[in-house]
Amino acid sequence: MNASVAGSTAVMGASGATKMVGGAAMYPTKDIVDNAVNSRDHTTLVAAVKAAGLVDTLKSTGPFTVFAPTNNAFSMLPAGTVDTLLKPENKQTLTQVLTYHVVPGKVDAASLAQQIKAGGGKAMLKTASGGTLTASMRGNDVLITDAKGNAAVVTTADVYQSNGVIHVVDKVLLPS
Repeated sequence: MNASVAGSTAVMGASGATKMVGGAAMYPTKDIVDNAVNSRDHTTLVAAVKAAGLVDTLKSTGPFTVFAPTNNAFSMLPAGTVDTLLKPENKQTLTQVLTYHVVPGKVDAASLAQQIKAGGGKAMLKTASGGTLTASMRGNDVLITDAKGNAAVVTTADVYQSNGVIHVVDKVLLPS
């Protein structure tokens, strides 16, 4: 069964819709890493996950919720930040930044909206790094705010994976 919404195509499969992200189909039967490597909008994120040694973790059973910054989001960081983080001597800091984008469990858009409503307009999400992200709404947009007060907009929600769900965000989230 195919569904077309605003020019994007989703193909329904046994585990939900296959969405297009970064010009590639994201199959709900594949894990987070196996899908992300095909997105041309997430090459920086994939390189960072590899450099941090998190491939095996994100290929494991999970489930995980990943707020996945695009290449453009990484490019908004101060000049040289990404290159510095990718150096072997900065693996611990890189791991901290990346795991700050991961929430244990499967939090799809519907459950996130329920948490925001139940929290009086805010939902606090405990990250795999031990930090906290704050989810809120701005009109129809879901905002994910980091410990420094920077807010990322979820640009594509509910990209289902065999071991969780990805929400594409337009900024890199930074722990305190």
